[in-house]
Amino acid sequence: MKDAIKALFKVFVPVKLQPKLRSIFERVYWFGFRYTCPFCNSRLRAFRPSGFEYSVLIERKVVGGGYRSTACCPVCCSLDRERLLYLYLLHKTDIFAKSQQVLHIAPEARLADILRNQSVVDYLTADLYSKDVMIEMDITNIQFPDNSFDAIICSHVLEHIIDDRKAMSELYRTLKAGGWAILQVPLSLSLAETYEDFSITTTAGRKEAFGQTDHVRIYAQDYKDRLEKAGFKINVFKWISEAENFGGRKNSFGLNEEESVFLARKT
Repeated sequence: MKDAIKALFKVFVPVKLQPKLRSIFERVYWFGFRYTCPFCNSRLRAFRPSGFEYSVLIERKVVGGGYRSTACCPVCCSLDRERLLYLYLLHKTDIFAKSQQVLHIAPEARLADILRNQSVVDYLTADLYSKDVMIEMDITNIQFPDNSFDAIICSHVLEHIIDDRKAMSELYRTLKAGGWAILQVPLSLSLAETYEDFSITTTAGRKEAFGQTDHVRIYAQDYKDRLEKAGFKINVFKWISEAENFGGRKNSFGLNEEESVFLARKT
């Protein structure tokens, strides 16, 4: 039934009106009281599932890389990891209250829309490949001087970078003393040491070994150690320890209960 309505929608509704009407349709179709999306404020009966079901992700218990039943908002398409990141910024940082220079690498669209409209945020987006950013940037060779940014947001990027230690060093170098960075990656709960094999270069080989065609490693419990070796002081935040700000015991924002936030500080 829903597919038939969508087909008619594409035929009879003018293209310019389709995004707005599609949003209204999804809000009505998915309406309920079980969940709320913090980005679009939709009240939802369910989130949509998302994520890969590759065997390596299941065997390695990779958080943030595998299949999740409540991952995607059906209205704005925000993922669970984006919702956690936004809620952490909102409740655990001063990014919305204090004037600061913020670098957002490979920006999430919904979070970028919010940050670019904050008067206190001197906001810069960067990516090596995407054209929908302010500047092109290779994070293993950042084109800014030391101590340039008060805050850096870099979520699910480092697992794509072959020389991730150089990237971590560059992020540390360009962060101001006293500044902070959020550095999220998919993380294995079963591995003690990060798994990487740079002889694996094909998309098929990387999908089988790392769970995604453009990933070059699976981070493990030593991820915190890697960041500390770059100079950062790390705080690992488990949102369920402060559930009242993150959806409560009912998990009304549809977050991954096993996902933590890695806050890196330059002291």
